Order: sequence, then C-alpha cells, then structure tokens
Amino acid sequence: MSGHGKHTPEQIRAKVNHPIVDGDGHWVEYDPVFAEQMRKVGGDIAADGFLASMAATKKALEMGVPERTRRRMAMPGFWTRQTGNTLDRATAMLPHLLYDRLDEIGSDFAIIYPTAGLRLPRIVDDKTRRAVIRAYNIVSAGYFKDLSDRMTPAAIIPMHTPEEAIEELDFVTKELGSKVGMFGSAQPKKVKAVNGNNADVDRLAVYYEVFGIDSEHDFDPVWQKCVDVKIAPTFHSSGSNQALRNSPTNFTYNHIGHFADAGHAAAKGIFLGGVTRRFPQLRFAFLEGGVGWGAQLFGDLMEHWERRNARALENMRPDKLNRDLLMQMVEKYGYKEHAAALKARDGWPDPEMQSTGGVANLDDFAALKFTGKQDWIDLFVEPYYFGCEADDRMNATAFLKLNPFGAQLNAIYSSDIGHFDVIDMREPLAEAYELVEDGVLTDDNFRDFTFTNAVRLWGTQNPDFFKGTTVEKAAAEVLAERHVPMQVAAE
Repeated sequence: MSGHGKHTPEQIRAKVNHPIVDGDGHWVEYDPVFAEQMRKVGGDIAADGFLASMAATKKALEMGVPERTRRRMAMPGFWTRQTGNTLDRATAMLPHLLYDRLDEIGSDFAIIYPTAGLRLPRIVDDKTRRAVIRAYNIVSAGYFKDLSDRMTPAAIIPMHTPEEAIEELDFVTKELGSKVGMFGSAQPKKVKAVNGNNADVDRLAVYYEVFGIDSEHDFDPVWQKCVDVKIAPTFHSSGSNQALRNSPTNFTYNHIGHFADAGHAAAKGIFLGGVTRRFPQLRFAFLEGGVGWGAQLFGDLMEHWERRNARALENMRPDKLNRDLLMQMVEKYGYKEHAAALKARDGWPDPEMQSTGGVANLDDFAALKFTGKQDWIDLFVEPYYFGCEADDRMNATAFLKLNPFGAQLNAIYSSDIGHFDVIDMREPLAEAYELVEDGVLTDDNFRDFTFTNAVRLWGTQNPDFFKGTTVEKAAAEVLAERHVPMQVAAE
C-alpha cells in the first residue's frame, strides 16, 4: 500500500478539523557521537556498553550463514538506514531538522522513540545495563529539551527487577522531566534448570518475562509508581531472534510479526495477571505491531473464558463422567479392543489425564475477578492501546463491528519515521488516510486514530502531558469530554 495515497499531508491536514499526533516516530542516534556524549555523563561503562550492544548486528553479519546456522542465530537487519533519500536520513539523525519538517510530514505533535535504544533493555549484565540506560536517557533528553512544544522523547525503563524500573522512573520524571516511558517486555531470562555458562546455551535456554503471570518478581510496585509519576507504560520490544523467528538466512522471516509477538505476550500476561483489575487507572500501549493481533487476542481470551472459566470447568471435572453409560456405548458401538481397554481402566478412558498439575486455583481468569461482561470492556478495551503503522490495512479491525460487543479498540497512528520501512517521511499520513478514501474508516474513526486515542493514552495518565505544546487546547478539549466507556447490554 506504500506511497499511493491520493492526498499530500498538507491536503489531509486541511481536510480534517483536528491535529495529528504521531504516537510512534523514531530518531536514529548517531552512535559514534552519541557514545562519547554518554561517556561524559555515564563514564566508560556506559559508552563502551552502548557500543558493544550496537556491535551485535555487525558481529552477526560477519559470522556468515554457516556459522549463524551452526549456532542458530537469526539473520539480522542489514541496509536498514535510508541512503537514496538523504534528506530523510539526515532528518532521522537530527531532531532539530525533524522538528522543522513536522508540518511537511503532517504531524502537529510527535512521540519519538529510540532506534539504537531499542536494544538496551536486553543488555544482560546488570551494572552495565543500568549505566547504559541511565546515560542514554540523559543524552537523549538533551537532544529534545528545546523542542518540547512539538516533540517528546521516550525514556527507556528497564524491567529486569521492580527496583531497577522504579529507580529509573523516579530519575527520568523528576530529573529529566520525561513524560513517556518505553518499558522493556518479553525479557529473556535463563531457565534455572539449565547449568553452565555457555553463551549459546544461555541465549537459547530462556523463558520470557511477561510481568503479569509467572514472574520472578512482584511488579505491582512498578505499576503503582507509574500511577504516582503519571507515566503510561508503553512497550516497544523485539520478538525477533527468538523461538520461531530465528532464521539464519532470512531477515524478513524474522522481522514480520515480531513486534506483535512481543506485544501479544505482554498484553496477555498483564491481563491474565489481573494488573488491569488492580490498576484500573493505568493505560498500556503496545507499539508497532498493529491492532490486528489485539483484536484476535480480545476474541481468543473471551472464547477461552467461555470454555475455561470456573463454572465451565465444573462440567469438565473427571468425576462427572458416567462410566457405566460410556461402557454401554463402547460395547454397543465400539470395538472389542476399546471395551477391553476401558474395563482394564475401571471405566476411566484416560485416568492419567485427571491431574491438575499442582495448580491450586484452576481458574486461569481468577485474578480478573469477573463480575459480568462489562468487565471485558473495562479491563481490556479501555486500558489497552495499539500502535499501528500507517500502511497496515488491518488497522481497520479496531473500528469495524467485528470485535466482541462491537467494541472499538484503541488504535494509535504510528508513522515509524526513521526506519527502513518508511521510504519517504511524507507518506505515512497519506497511507493512513487511504482507509478513509477507500470508505473503510469514517472521518470520526480517523480522528480517533490520529488524535483522540493518543490524547487519551497519555493525557488520561498525565492531564498535563500536552500542556505547553502546540496541541494543548485541542487535547484539553478531548480530555474535558465526558468519555463514557462502552456499556455492554445486559442479556
């Protein structure tokens, strides 16, 4: 769909009666200079740790296919920076140039996420990771400090332990004035049953932290700190180079769906862990993976609840089986071998399947404390936001009457400028508007997608988020509107 929108950004902004907020643009840090600036504020451990993290792609490419195949390492992205479009390359590197081009690109206000910084939450060594992220946040904030009326950068919040996350949240909000936090998610952690210190074993023998369930730590203090410092947790983590996205030869195979995969894991874990029940005021965003997976997850969770909630499970209890009736049916319609095997098991067809695995509470949804169908709106639809790249036609699934209860999901416009999939920074807004041109989205849908949802994501969490920006008045009007969550009709 790329690049064939019928309108320019200028024409689109003239047609709509609301500002455009870009919920996920990117800048591309210039590593040699950025590292030395980090050295000044964080010392050698910060600069050298940053450069070592950046060198991972180079090392993987230098291995060649046979060695990557032997070690089962993913083919990384190569040629991922604009060269044919030199102006855009410069724009991605220079925040002040990006600021000057925002009107041309079609954005009134933009949330800017890292590029090199996306990797930093995955640094394994605790001391190095903390030093690198602290220095990164300081240097990044400095680049944008004079541009706050139209742009704000995301600070990196590591989630290896609650203490680490809380410390960085306190620092970036109190010392740097940060308003956006990019939280690490789907963190790989070594499986404790695996011994040794082989680098490849450590890399492959992992499980993934999803915060809400099966966590080594209690992350509720982090969510409470988010409430206290008025930060909406937004997740922008990779699912590439993991599990089913680990091709040593094909970057596209590894890349497609990887942000959605990481977002899916975090959203599912947070929901089933009851986090949105315990912290109803929090808003969470899962970026760059689109909303199609969110719509599917919404339906999948509901369908599983219908079949696996506590009441439904009662009908699946092994002692509900009428063994006499089953034996009669087998003797009448089955084979002699069936009847003999069933008699040998005292009428139980699968006695080995009666265990519950030592789980005390068999209700997978217990933490949500469901009281009715309205809870699905309050605990999933209202608190979850989904960052959507402009040229993804699945963005329409947020607004069509396909979701349970006909609910509209919170899709937010995400230009992804600065990255390889944006050939020209002037195209994303036009690509997003194509769904209106094609009659798939209404003007109101487009307003929600490109403005209202972003305002509610960050403004609900922090009413002063847009204060002092060029969209302050329009954002205040949205936040002043009486936003009534969708009501599910009683049966």
